Amino acid sequence: MLTTSSYTKADNSVIVATDTQKQTTYILAKQNPIDPPEQFAAIIGDHFVKTYPHIHAAHVKIIQHRWTRMTIDGKAHPHSFFRDGEETRVVESVTRENEGVSIRSKIEKLLVLKSTGSAFHGFHRDEYTRLPETWDRILSTEVEAGWQWKLFKNLDEAKAVDFNSAWTAARDITMKVFAEDDSASVQATMYKMCDLILAAVPQVDAVDYALPNKHYFEVGTWDQLSPLAFIR
Repeated sequence: MLTTSSYTKADNSVIVATDTQKQTTYILAKQNPIDPPEQFAAIIGDHFVKTYPHIHAAHVKIIQHRWTRMTIDGKAHPHSFFRDGEETRVVESVTRENEGVSIRSKIEKLLVLKSTGSAFHGFHRDEYTRLPETWDRILSTEVEAGWQWKLFKNLDEAKAVDFNSAWTAARDITMKVFAEDDSASVQATMYKMCDLILAAVPQVDAVDYALPNKHYFEVGTWDQLSPLAFIR
């Protein structure tokens, strides 16, 4: 949200201080719903573009951690929570004056594992290849899934979208395909995920995945394995 003169001419008059940005975000959070985060990101961007004549684009990033309400004596506690894993919901938005709001939603750090139902064979081999083919393996990965929304012309268009349902659908599709797909490769599995998300959420323009290997190796025979009997 800086203009070039703040760099080239040491002109601080055009700088909206970090403290101002922080306090503004707190006030906007008090005045507006913060769920879904995509909508709140659009609200923040809209505020800065409309409030400051010299600002023509605002970039916003929101990271939402998973917190689960504690159950105490069989009842949901009104104000106590625990961190439910490292998975995060990430939103990146860009609001541009007279253009609209570009929003990208993401799932990050979702660690998943299945003990069978994954293979990798028939791949290209040359003199440097040492990886053996396998028709049954443990598959584990840390999911990073992102989907780019079609451009919203204004804040009202963004407010009309059910971002939470789309996020739930994307996460459910990711988990279901991962669990049920008889995976020929990580590449083939992630393509199926992308295809299903595009079909489920028509307002999404593009979907991408990163599924890096998180290698685990079984200990003992399969009939001896417990859910935790894996070595990384």
